[in-house]
Amino acid sequence: MLRTTIARSIPLHSRPLATPLLVAASHHRTFMWSGFNAKPALTSKATNEKASVGVEGPHKKDSPASQVSEALTKEGNVTAAAPAVVNGDWVLFHPVYTPQELQAVEVMHRDAKTFSDKVAVTFVKALRYWFDIISNYKHKTIPPNSNMSLQELRKGGYVMDEGQWLKRVLFLESVAGVPGMVGATLRHLRSLRLMRRDAGWIHTLLEEAENERMHLMTFMTLRKPSIFFRGMVLGAQGIFYNLFFISYILSPRTCHRFVGHLEEEAVLTYTRCIEEYEKGRLPAWENLDAPEIAKDYWRLKPDAKMIDVLYAVRSDETTHRFVNHSLANLDPKTDVNPFALREPDMVIKGGKLEFERDEAEKYVQESQRLVSEGRDKAAPQA
Repeated sequence: MLRTTIARSIPLHSRPLATPLLVAASHHRTFMWSGFNAKPALTSKATNEKASVGVEGPHKKDSPASQVSEALTKEGNVTAAAPAVVNGDWVLFHPVYTPQELQAVEVMHRDAKTFSDKVAVTFVKALRYWFDIISNYKHKTIPPNSNMSLQELRKGGYVMDEGQWLKRVLFLESVAGVPGMVGATLRHLRSLRLMRRDAGWIHTLLEEAENERMHLMTFMTLRKPSIFFRGMVLGAQGIFYNLFFISYILSPRTCHRFVGHLEEEAVLTYTRCIEEYEKGRLPAWENLDAPEIAKDYWRLKPDAKMIDVLYAVRSDETTHRFVNHSLANLDPKTDVNPFALREPDMVIKGGKLEFERDEAEKYVQESQRLVSEGRDKAAPQA
C-alpha cells in the first residue's frame, strides 16, 4: 500500500532506530485540499450522510500517478488515479480490496512459542471470556440433521439475530480502536523524548486506530446504543486503555502479540457473522444497503449491501492480525516498520499469519528496490 514514508536503504538491524525517509509531504498537503468547488461548511456531517467535499486526505486508490507509485504498483494492486471529487472524514491510508482479496481470508491461530506469547494468549482468552458475557455472544453447535426453524435456532441460543450481532460488533470496535492509539502515542512521546525518528511505526499504528474507529462509525448507523450500553463502553475503554498503556511501556512486543491474537478472534467473529448471513439467518440484513460512510470509506459500489461491509471489515481485521503479529517479531527499539511504505495484498495476509524477522527485512529491501527504480525513472534525463 502506497505510503508517504519511504524507508532508507538499510537493513532492519543496521543502526539504532533506523528510520524511513519522509517524502511526498508536499503532495500530501496539496492533494488533501483538491476537489474544492466551494468553501465547505464547518458543521460536521451526521454519520450516514455523504461527507463534505474535500475533507479527506489522500487514499491509496486516489494517489496521483507518478513514477515512484508505478514502481510500487508492480508488487501490489495499488491504483493510481486521481478522482474529480474527494469525500470522507478520514485522513490516513487504508486498504481497498478486490473481490479476490475479500475471499482470501482464512481463520487462523498462531501457537504461543515464548513466555511472552503465552502471556498474550492468556490475556486474550480472559478478555474473550468476559467480552462474550457482556455482549451476550452465543455460538452453540447446531445438532446434525437439525430441522429447527430460524426462530427455534435463535431461541435455543444456536444463532444470534441482527440486534445481537450489532451489540457484539459495536462493543468490539469501541475497544479495538484503543491499542493502535496507545502504541502511537507512546512511540510519539518516545521519539520526542529521545529526539530520534520513529522508524515508521507511528503512522501504521494510527492507521489501525482510525480504521477501527471507522468500523464503529459504520455500524453506529444501524443502531443507536442505549445509555447503559454507552456506559459499559466507557467503563471498558477506561479500564482497557490504562492497562494497555502500562503494558505497552513494559513490553511492546507482548502488546503487539496480544493485539494479533485479539484480531484472530475478530476475524473468527466476522467470519461466523458472514456465514450466518449467507445461510439466510440474518434476513433483516439481506437487502439492507451499505451505509453511505462505508461506501465512501471502502470505495464500495453504489448498490453495495451489508454483506459487502462485513467482508471489508473482516479483511481489515485480517490486516491488523498480520501487521501486529509481524511487529511482535521485531525489536521495537531498533527495527524499521516493514509496512511504513507498503503492505502485502490480502492474498498474502489472508493466508499467512505474520512475517518473521528475516522475512520483514527482505520485504523492506524489496520496497527500497522498488523506490529506487521509481526514482531512477522519475529522474530527468540528461
